Amino acid sequence: MMEKMPAGRPGKRPVKRDTGTAAGARKRDFRLPEGKPDGERKRSARPAEGNAEGGRKRSARPATVKSAGIRKRSVKTVASKAPEETVRLNKYIANSGVCARREADELIKQGYISINGKKVTDMGIKVKPSDRVEYRGKLLTPGKKVYILINKPKGYVTTVKDPHAESTVLDLVKDATKERIYPVGRLDKATTGVLLLTNDGDLAGKLTHPSFGAAKVYHVFLDKEVTRNDMEMIVTGVTLEEGIVSADAVSYPDAEDRTQIGVEIHSGQNRVVRRIFEKLGYRVRKLDRVSFAGLTKKNLQRGHWRELTPKEVSMLKRGIFK
Repeated sequence: MMEKMPAGRPGKRPVKRDTGTAAGARKRDFRLPEGKPDGERKRSARPAEGNAEGGRKRSARPATVKSAGIRKRSVKTVASKAPEETVRLNKYIANSGVCARREADELIKQGYISINGKKVTDMGIKVKPSDRVEYRGKLLTPGKKVYILINKPKGYVTTVKDPHAESTVLDLVKDATKERIYPVGRLDKATTGVLLLTNDGDLAGKLTHPSFGAAKVYHVFLDKEVTRNDMEMIVTGVTLEEGIVSADAVSYPDAEDRTQIGVEIHSGQNRVVRRIFEKLGYRVRKLDRVSFAGLTKKNLQRGHWRELTPKEVSMLKRGIFK
């Protein structure tokens, strides 16, 4: 046969005839099963699946898509677990509007907090959003952050848990929000002026911590004139029960009336301004806080409240005080 092929077609190369025949054979092999019974199609289909390029490409594509799908599903599964990140219990309580984080530690220590029906006293415990956290049987739920500034009048206490108090500062803002808010710092019953209420436990903790630098300015009315020597002593430091306490600055708001003193101080200790002047032999007739962390009572009547502006909230969080 090899001798007849060149003789019959002298002008053609044998290689071309061999290639054409092979290609034609392959084409006929693929077409033949379509016209033959099922049994023959199955036999021809098996070798086709085993062919080097065609079978591998068809099987490789679904495998690639399937593996990519698995990776995407695994990523989605991880993302769905993000809301279940744990948070310290005291922060969860603070964000629920009960109190600041340091006070929350005391509530935990005293056994007032339960998680999923079990009382806890470990201050380092962490909870998930799906946990049921209760304070004295009441469910706690972190909500929208609220920031309310009031011009506190005389006769209202800032200790919201005092069962003997006739009036608390919460009575002044009962229609302001449905969220549970609490005072940042304290003003005694007889002191008037600027007071911030919020359910933002993190911010409340910063503003009440001495290292944060939230200054307070008071207008003090006294029973007699304050001497220059005593003013210098207030800045230098006055010895109280807890140690030496000093003001950042003092001045006479009214040059004609030296019974009035302006005091700027960072200390947040209880009744610290009153105790400083009492230690020096003065009686405080009236005490008004005119500024707290840069917030003032400007255009805010006594006993009224307003919400902080976004700019004011940003200022507090960044520690930028006017």
